[in-house]
Amino acid sequence: MEPQSHFLLPHSASSELSDSSPESMTSVTLGRAISSLLSPRPKKLHDAVSRLSPLPLTSTGPASVSGSLDDSLRFLLHYLNDAARRNEPLDEILIPMLDNSLKNKDSKHGGQAMVVLNWLFQDGFVFEAIAMALVRVISTKDDRFVVLGWCTFVRAVLEYESSVTQFPMNGIKERYPDLLKILASCIPHLSVVLHKGSTLQDGYELPSRLAVCAADCFLALSEALIRKAKVPSNKAKLSDSKAQKRPVTLVALDGGDKKAKPAPESLDASNMELDYILWDHLEEVLGLVQKLLAWSRKSRPLHAKGLEQVLKWLHEIKGHYRNVKAEAGSKVIKTGILLLSSCWKHYGMLMHLEDQKFSQHYKELLDQYLAGIQFYAGHTENKDGSSETIKFFLNCLCLLLGRFDSKKFESVVSEYGMRISQVLVPQLHSAADDVIDGVVCIFKALIFKQKSPGSSLTDTGEVDAVLPLLIHLLDERDGTARAVVLLIAEYCLMSRDSQCLKEVIERLASENVQQRRNAVDVIAEVIHMSSDSKYVHTQLSWHNIAKHLIVLLEDEETAIREQASSLLPLIDPSLVLPALVNLIYSGDERLQSTASDACVVVLKYHSENAEVICMLLDCLSNLSQNVNRDTGSKLESDRVLRLIPEWSKSVQSWNFLIEPLIDKMFAEPSNANIVRFLSHISEHLAEAADVVLSCVLMHAKRRKEMDDSSFSRLECQTDKSEDSEKMQQTLFEHLCPLLVIKMLPLRVFNNLDSTIMYGQLSNQGIVHDCQDINAINQDTVTALLLKRTFCEFEFNDVRKLAAELCGRIHPQVLIPIICSQLEYAAGSQDIIKIKACLFSVCTSLVVRGRESLFHPGMLKIRKTLETMLLWPSLDGDEVSRAQHGCIDCMALMICAELQDPESSNIVGTKKNHSGAALRNSVLLYVINQLTQDKDLPVSESNLDDVKCTSEVPVPLSFYLCMANVLISACQKISDSGKKLFARRSLPRLIRAVEVITKSEIRAACTQVLFSAVYHLKSTILPYSMDLLNVSLKALQKGSEKERMAGAKLMGSLMASDDAIIHSISGGLVEARSVLSSISLTDPSPELRQVSKKLLACLTS
Repeated sequence: MEPQSHFLLPHSASSELSDSSPESMTSVTLGRAISSLLSPRPKKLHDAVSRLSPLPLTSTGPASVSGSLDDSLRFLLHYLNDAARRNEPLDEILIPMLDNSLKNKDSKHGGQAMVVLNWLFQDGFVFEAIAMALVRVISTKDDRFVVLGWCTFVRAVLEYESSVTQFPMNGIKERYPDLLKILASCIPHLSVVLHKGSTLQDGYELPSRLAVCAADCFLALSEALIRKAKVPSNKAKLSDSKAQKRPVTLVALDGGDKKAKPAPESLDASNMELDYILWDHLEEVLGLVQKLLAWSRKSRPLHAKGLEQVLKWLHEIKGHYRNVKAEAGSKVIKTGILLLSSCWKHYGMLMHLEDQKFSQHYKELLDQYLAGIQFYAGHTENKDGSSETIKFFLNCLCLLLGRFDSKKFESVVSEYGMRISQVLVPQLHSAADDVIDGVVCIFKALIFKQKSPGSSLTDTGEVDAVLPLLIHLLDERDGTARAVVLLIAEYCLMSRDSQCLKEVIERLASENVQQRRNAVDVIAEVIHMSSDSKYVHTQLSWHNIAKHLIVLLEDEETAIREQASSLLPLIDPSLVLPALVNLIYSGDERLQSTASDACVVVLKYHSENAEVICMLLDCLSNLSQNVNRDTGSKLESDRVLRLIPEWSKSVQSWNFLIEPLIDKMFAEPSNANIVRFLSHISEHLAEAADVVLSCVLMHAKRRKEMDDSSFSRLECQTDKSEDSEKMQQTLFEHLCPLLVIKMLPLRVFNNLDSTIMYGQLSNQGIVHDCQDINAINQDTVTALLLKRTFCEFEFNDVRKLAAELCGRIHPQVLIPIICSQLEYAAGSQDIIKIKACLFSVCTSLVVRGRESLFHPGMLKIRKTLETMLLWPSLDGDEVSRAQHGCIDCMALMICAELQDPESSNIVGTKKNHSGAALRNSVLLYVINQLTQDKDLPVSESNLDDVKCTSEVPVPLSFYLCMANVLISACQKISDSGKKLFARRSLPRLIRAVEVITKSEIRAACTQVLFSAVYHLKSTILPYSMDLLNVSLKALQKGSEKERMAGAKLMGSLMASDDAIIHSISGGLVEARSVLSSISLTDPSPELRQVSKKLLACLTS
């Protein structure tokens, strides 16, 4: 483009300036000229521009910058033409103009740069140079102040019609379309600037000053692209009741086959390119709205809601139109462009972060949007189009109302509040969720007047007028009710008056199911919102809410019961658990089940909170005491405790729960519910065994040990209630640590490397001499158990439980210690310690079987047992009782010996101990001891090289003890060992009866055979006929005791299963003859009576 000659300086001036002035001089002169142009008032500058007339190139004298505005303007124009020809940068001109624009942004005396730029833009060549130079500034300059000035200046140029200067801007107006096309290339740069201008504070993004200016400049550019593409039209406003045409008509975007409605605004073909520019930058527009949304979330929630909907709409446009495979200019693309342009005209205007002119026309816009909603709400011929258009106006309302600060918003609400309510309430019945959502957000803002969440409402006059309408909407179960639920819930939270919440709670008891369900939804939202930290100041009647939710567990509607149950965990457990525990014991089975499920949900929600579990135990204890006091019966605690395994599955870490639970048990040692509770989580306690045992040891150390005097005082206490309670309390305190240990599974005792369980005991090998238990490291569980077992001053119940628990100790540690303790106790005939040792050994044999039996120290224990069985005793005395313990102990040895090796959990048991089992068989040893029929001294008895020191004959009582061992073994043997027991014992006993000379021993053997038939069942089948013969011989030739034992043996055989009856059928004839004779002639009345009964069985 050729420069216009009438704007150039004279040729002579140009030559002088270029030939005689150095480059630095030109720069100084240019700076002086720019300064002189940006200093005066805009009116004075405009007058100078107006006076400047076209001059021929040769009509003036030498050029000089005398300080006049005219000379400065001529010099600037010449410099720009010259720099444009040489393609030189214009930073020295533009940067001062940008700085001037930034400094005078809000000043009434600014706008000098606009006046100069408008004058320069009349020259097309200069316009193009300046426009391109502006683009280079934003794309190359990193100085944030330069970019800030650029954004401010460019926005002012784009909004020249509303510029602070009131002078004609014809130059800018004429070049405006070309300017837009050039500046459109800056959109990506503006997008980068605003995306970099965020800071994160309290989880929210906040924009910098530069980002705000960049966003507003972006919006101004996008608005200008749309505004210049339109053909001016005198369309009527929506607020005009005579308007017959719709200015904006939208289409639903979810139907690909739907046609766009023609809008009255059409695109000018000559300016079509401008609309395509914004369309091509749709991604940057999406990014802009995303940033505006992020910046508005904290302080402008209603505005943010509008932005959120706009963003959703833009994504819909992108997905619907941008994916259409059609050439540019097609009808579908034009429809998308038209839709974007029509809506963005309003959206872009309402999104500005800084807009001084907004307050001048917000009322006009508000009237227009409300009128638009009313207009389209009354036209139902195109429901989809009307719904989309109503959504557009609602979005505009959200953006418009959301821009106001709290003071201005209250002013607007006071003026327009009732009208807005009247227009929007009918829209709550819309079928479109987005419409309802938008209306609810606006109502939320109207009710709470832009108050921050958590603050309270003081002036509720306007709310009181709207609230009855909203409450009434809870009568139906529809989308409207779901939307209103949120409004009412938040009002309940923020209102100082609890009247609204009371009305909602009253609806929980309504006979209308829909009303009850909606009321529960409100309560649910209240509860969920109250958990947010922003509502920490809210005062709600939680007790009342909890009480009514508990009542809803009885509701006939399953959905209501389930929702109420799901809400209970969110309320303070102290308000919920007592009522739930009571309901679990209700007589209504359905209510029991519902309450149980709700209780589990509450416990799972607080799975890591030990206080809640302790609270549950307290509720159970309190209820137990009340029931016991009122009815005298005991409460079935398992109804509640059976829920514990389900709760325990939700616990992620037991370490935080164990210590408080153990502390509670020690604080309430007599509370049986705690013990039962812990038993339900024993496997989980085992996973944190070290923590459990550490707590137990810590509490055990705190307890003061009893001495002779304190123990005597407890024993001598009277029956007075206070003395009895004190003794019971002391007893439970001693039992408490043992009860906790008892709950742990056996595998906890298997770890020999456990320091807290065994200390260094597992590394000392077999302990040969451990008479002094106090010599053992006292910081171990083993030491605690042994001390409780063998302490001289201890309750019998405590000693017995401790001895039982000692039986769980690993045999490698236990057997040597017990062997030593039992030997010393036998030597001093300390019956208490003997019983404790026997109880420990018996328990060890029961829980560990062959593992304990085949420990080398068990042979010595067996020798000690034999020694004690040789002691003289009387029925019922302490020695006799100890001997009964020895009998049971040896019987359990037999059971362990006959244990199936395959079922043993000891590695290598079958391979390593099968030979030892035969060589040192307890069963064979006992049978031999029973069946030897000689009055030999004890020293010649077969004890597998274990010699006794006494030389007196073996007393008869010893044989009877051996018989009792076998009888006890028959009673205790497991099913898997019965067959082996019968095979090893019965043949030997049957043969022995034939040769034993002492009738007492024969009677004892027969009694053993009777027990074998009775307990071993079908496993005696191979020996059944022999056993019948033994019984017949005993009945015919034996002593009275033999005859009675023989009768019992025969009776047991006759009561056996069919296979055994069939096996002995050949001898039943003789049996009948013998029984008939005895029933008539035997001197014993008892035996005659037994024989008659047996005879009756045979003849029936």
